[in-house]
Amino acid sequence: MIKHIPSLEKLIRQLQHVPYLASKNLYRVASHFLSSDQKSIDQLCRAIIEAKEKVKPCKNCFNWTQTSDLCAICADSKRDRSSICVVETWHDLLAIERTQDYDGLYHVLGGSLCPLEGVGPDDLTVDAFLTRIDDGIKEVIFATNPTPEGEATASFVASKLEGASLLVSRLASGIPIGYSLEQMDRVTIHKAIAGRRPF
Repeated sequence: MIKHIPSLEKLIRQLQHVPYLASKNLYRVASHFLSSDQKSIDQLCRAIIEAKEKVKPCKNCFNWTQTSDLCAICADSKRDRSSICVVETWHDLLAIERTQDYDGLYHVLGGSLCPLEGVGPDDLTVDAFLTRIDDGIKEVIFATNPTPEGEATASFVASKLEGASLLVSRLASGIPIGYSLEQMDRVTIHKAIAGRRPF
C-alpha cells in the first residue's frame, strides 16, 4: 500500500537508517511527523541541522561540546584529574553522570570492538586514550557495557596499560549481562560504581 505514496515510502526508508528505532515504530513515528503542524516540523529540522553544524567531539575525551574545543567536564577544574572512566558512548557517560557519584574525567571510545561488523581498534579512540595516560593518572575505570563486545573492548584496552603504575578497575556487579548503561536506573549504576573491582 505504501508503494503508492512515494513521499511516505521515502520517509520510511530514511527512518530505517536511524539506530535504536524499532521497526514496529517506524510507521508510528512517520504518522506523528505527518500529523504535526508545519511549525513543529520546521523547528525539529532546524534543531537537527544546527546540532550537526555546531556540536563536535571534545578534543580530549570525545564527549560532545559546542562552545569550545573542550567539553564542560574536561574544562571543569573541580573534577578529579587523577582518574579516567572509559565508556563506549556519550549515553553511557550521561548515565554515570546522573548518579552524581563520580567526579573524575571520562574517555568516550565511540563504540565497542565488533569484528563481525568490521569495527576494530582503529575505528575507536583507543590511541587517543592511551596518549592521555601520564603520571597524573592514578586510576582507569572501565565502564564498558557488560556485553561480549564491551568485555572484549575493556580487555583489549586494559592490555595496552600493562606495565603502567596505575589502578585499573572495572564496574562491579549489579548491571545485568546483556544490558547497556543507558537502560539502567540510578541505584543500579550507583552500586556498580561504589563496588567497582580491580580489572
